[in-house]
Amino acid sequence: MHCPFCDHGETKVIDSRLAGEGRQIRRRRECLACGERFTTFETAELVMPRVVKRDGAREPFDEAKLRNGLVRALEKRPVSMEAVEAAVTRIIHALQVMGEREVASREVGEKVMEELRRMDEVAYVRFASVYRSFQDVTEFHDEIRRLRELGERDTRSQLPLLPEDP
Repeated sequence: MHCPFCDHGETKVIDSRLAGEGRQIRRRRECLACGERFTTFETAELVMPRVVKRDGAREPFDEAKLRNGLVRALEKRPVSMEAVEAAVTRIIHALQVMGEREVASREVGEKVMEELRRMDEVAYVRFASVYRSFQDVTEFHDEIRRLRELGERDTRSQLPLLPEDP
């Protein structure tokens, strides 16, 4: 690491600690030539996969596009920006963990729909209507029915909080 003050090539680490929710290492360094101290941050660099569109075109993953899609679906819904950012982080992490160089846009869309289903059902149906190109009200009705069935299955698999009355 070169000193940002005198450009000397040798520095020593004085202190290291975790930062950024454990995703970074913060290091205090001291230049061996001029004695100035400075801070550096070290993070893992994980490459995002390229997105393969339905028509076969390939484009770099765009985090802003992902965030904008979620925000648009959640417009005028009672969901905080913190929840949106958490969803973006989970989707990005899921894509990175896949370890693929390319991922189908369909897979990204399914991950977005999964996050929206957890956050807000109205936003989920909004997104699904555009994503799946609904043509009429029947398709909305079918999607809402599927959503309700998923909700019933999720509820049935959980244990009750309180014991049942005899």
